[in-house]
Amino acid sequence: MKSEIRVPLGVTCFLSLALAWTGCGGGMSSPGGGNPPPQTQNFQLTVTLSGGGAGSVSSSPSGINCGQSCSASFGDGTVVQLSATPTGNSTFAGWSGACSGTGACQVTVNAAKSVTATFSPSSGFALTVTPSGTGTGTVSSNPAGINCGQTCSFNFDSGTVVQLTAIASPGSVFAGWGGACSGTGSCQVTMNVAQSVTATFNVVAGVQLSVLLAGTGTGTVTSSPAGINCGTTCTFLFNQGQMVQLTPTASQGSTFAGWAGDCTGTGACSVTLDVARSVTATFNLENQPTLQTSINHIVFMLQENRSFDHYFGALRQYWEDNGYPDQAFDGLAQFPLSNPAGPAPTNPGCDPTLPPPNQCVVTDNSPTVTSYPLQTICIENPSPSWNESHTQFNLVDPVSGTATLDGFVKSAGHDARDAGFFDTDGIRAMGYYDGNILNYYYYMATQFGTSDRWFQPIMSRTAPNRMYLLAGTSHGHAYPLETTNSPKLSDKIIFQALQDAGITWKIYVHPGPDGLTDAASLYKQSYIQNFTYGPIIRDQFPQNLQPISTYLTDVANGTLPQVALIEPASSVALDEHPSDSDTNVPQNIKAGANYVSSLINALMVSPSWKDSIFIFSFDEHGGFYDHVAPQPSVSPDNIAPTDLQPGDTCTTKTGPTCDFTYTGFRVPLIVVSPFAKKNYVSHTVADYTAILKLIETRYGISSLTARDAAQMDMTEFFDFVNPPWTTPPTPPAQSLGGACYLDHLP
Repeated sequence: MKSEIRVPLGVTCFLSLALAWTGCGGGMSSPGGGNPPPQTQNFQLTVTLSGGGAGSVSSSPSGINCGQSCSASFGDGTVVQLSATPTGNSTFAGWSGACSGTGACQVTVNAAKSVTATFSPSSGFALTVTPSGTGTGTVSSNPAGINCGQTCSFNFDSGTVVQLTAIASPGSVFAGWGGACSGTGSCQVTMNVAQSVTATFNVVAGVQLSVLLAGTGTGTVTSSPAGINCGTTCTFLFNQGQMVQLTPTASQGSTFAGWAGDCTGTGACSVTLDVARSVTATFNLENQPTLQTSINHIVFMLQENRSFDHYFGALRQYWEDNGYPDQAFDGLAQFPLSNPAGPAPTNPGCDPTLPPPNQCVVTDNSPTVTSYPLQTICIENPSPSWNESHTQFNLVDPVSGTATLDGFVKSAGHDARDAGFFDTDGIRAMGYYDGNILNYYYYMATQFGTSDRWFQPIMSRTAPNRMYLLAGTSHGHAYPLETTNSPKLSDKIIFQALQDAGITWKIYVHPGPDGLTDAASLYKQSYIQNFTYGPIIRDQFPQNLQPISTYLTDVANGTLPQVALIEPASSVALDEHPSDSDTNVPQNIKAGANYVSSLINALMVSPSWKDSIFIFSFDEHGGFYDHVAPQPSVSPDNIAPTDLQPGDTCTTKTGPTCDFTYTGFRVPLIVVSPFAKKNYVSHTVADYTAILKLIETRYGISSLTARDAAQMDMTEFFDFVNPPWTTPPTPPAQSLGGACYLDHLP
């Protein structure tokens, strides 16, 4: 288990001082005599349009309207927001200069600044989403392109069927579609002409009940009292405390398979709306295989501290290099090199005129640090902790709901200077790996399923995120329990729910350096120790706490339990965690990836393969750059952070990201199974409490919290009717060796 040192981020203020002289009387002179009033200094903001496409850029406050007026003067310190609008068959490819990425561009005009907006031509048609109403929310698309909030217009190829999904922000409810869609259910648009859709979000005036439809079949769900009629109306606000009964009706040729979320089983579903509730109704085609009839073993494992762009951002280049078909995939924009989606992303760097021992400061002297390939397989640790994650989210206003994603280099430089690392300028945060170094992961993510909208649960470090993996909540904790000497959490964990339901389970743990394999020793290497149920497992169910060698035996013998967690092998440096100190023998990512390959490969060649799922991911982003913003989500239990330290982000100023109502950053995902769709990319927004939702759905267990209840059940990754991988592929051996150093980059 890793120790991540919390260092509050420094705050540096830049003040422009204007000196004004006044008369001896201390007041301002009357017009026509005495001293003139002080003058506000203005600075020029210039916008340049580039690329082969067309579009315009406007500003708030007004001044820039480029096409026409591409330069304007603003008062010193004015915060100007620039909005890019593509025209014709064009798409907005991204900002450069004083802004980066494709989301909102905010510029503080405290000196002359310039921004370039790149528009690329497109052969398709524009789909434009307009948010409206009294509330807030986001709209995402499948295939990827729309992520509104940030990207509200995108050009899709002619004939593409685009599905839009609306997610209301906390305190709001999705009220319905307008334009090319209607109702509150799914919105599908066929892009044979330019299309426009309005998504209306309203402030909550009651308690929301949401119904999701899943499965291979079709059907409807209605409510008593009236309100839900899903198919068409799948969300509705009922009075606080009202009891609502839901009734499923399967379409001809389909059958109702059961409830998940806030109802379970196949009988009547009654929900008391004391808080917002979510229910999934699964309809399957008659006499066809399902999750429940096909899967008997679910294994899940999370490695440590790597972001999606950092590990999987170059996946489209791997596809091109190895002859796989291209598809929608939101990785690093510079790939594939033959047809990039846009320029490589950037972050502002540390001011070179203020080297250590000064703190890393971003000023007008700061260089631009561009995404680049890493050569070393060993790297110093950035930080994913609460303060650093919020700075990475928005350098200027970390508590806002506006993601500028421009603080990764700043936070990595700050932590390096405090820790005495080599990379005191923080440029390691913008490095990425590709399929030449991570050849096993790239192959497996291509053969099986992955996702470009898979997030860690919260914007913080390992321990609280892994609390979500086990319990769907951290019970208000943004730090490890020992930071504030907090007691163990009494929240129910998934293994307690499985035990209560009579479902078999095990936790497999790599022994520490001492090699001890008794339950008490393995317990010390497991994150169950954060919960009151942990000692119960150790003392009452020691047979369920087993060394990793037992996993290999169980796989080979066909004796896997119904659910299994593999803990990271942190104490023996096989968890892929970046180096916490500048040691002469740092751990390297290839050793960790090779360890993972030994576990997945063992399953694929075993008698357990035929009815198993192996879900592989990472616990959080580690402080490495990712260009997709954390997403609005639901609070698991309406408990705000309880352990923030004096001076932490959100202690002096609050905002939307100060509660547990946003996910953290994206992390890599590979879904391995004989039923996993080939070369599949999910674009459904989810955090990895969706693993809990999958287990709950398969075994008919109630949701642990509102967070896991709100996730997809992951069945979109699978084809149970025509299993693609009854004979598994033969993956390459993970390459070993290579440059391993910490004292320079790349």
